[in-house]
Amino acid sequence: MSLPADLTRALTAAARVDRLLITSDFDGTLAPIVNNPADARPLRDAAKALVALSELPGISTALISGRALEVLRDLSGMPAAVHLVGSHGAEFDTGFAHPIDRALLDTIAGELQAIAASRPGVTVELKPASVALHVRNAEPGDAEAALAQALQSAQAWDAQLTKGKAVLEFAVITTDKGEAIDILRDEHGASVVIYFGDDVTDEKAFRRLRDGDVGVKVGPGDTLATYRVDEPEDVGAALKYLLDARAAT
Repeated sequence: MSLPADLTRALTAAARVDRLLITSDFDGTLAPIVNNPADARPLRDAAKALVALSELPGISTALISGRALEVLRDLSGMPAAVHLVGSHGAEFDTGFAHPIDRALLDTIAGELQAIAASRPGVTVELKPASVALHVRNAEPGDAEAALAQALQSAQAWDAQLTKGKAVLEFAVITTDKGEAIDILRDEHGASVVIYFGDDVTDEKAFRRLRDGDVGVKVGPGDTLATYRVDEPEDVGAALKYLLDARAAT
């Protein structure tokens, strides 16, 4: 498949820097969106290229996902060379970015489970520092009602709201993918960061990119990213292009 010419030029330039950080979302980016979240797996070519890049001198790689860290580790199948950040930037391998309010987390979980109980297809995902309400598999009427009720209930919670595609997530710590980008950039001394993302939650990562960085939006929708590709298969092609470009330097 053919990548946009402006993107290949940007990737070629990025491949030449001494310290490069390559980061990506997981669902809808490295792995196609599926109806059952537990069935998500990275595309073989994309995963192979990302792992190969992680083994090259001067390159660091990471997945930054809304998934809980342990779930991300299990579904992605990535080796230790690829850094994993879960819960929208809250969970690093070394622990949580901020303290967790367990009582508030339990309150949110209980109320969202009550909202989902009477609406088929509405599900609740419990994470170490947040709770997500998913409506992707619900009928439109049930989905709309569940989201509206959750937003109403959330007025009583001191929680950070993240809106995604057919999902609301309520976190009891304040962090996002943009903060994760900053932490990883500093940790690895990266002079250039590349980030691939498809969801509205990825816009916070795109917003933190600097001159010379490469932000790539996957799929349709408004975005702060400078570049765009159509689907996860294109992410695999871009990673393979980076691998070849780095080898040529």
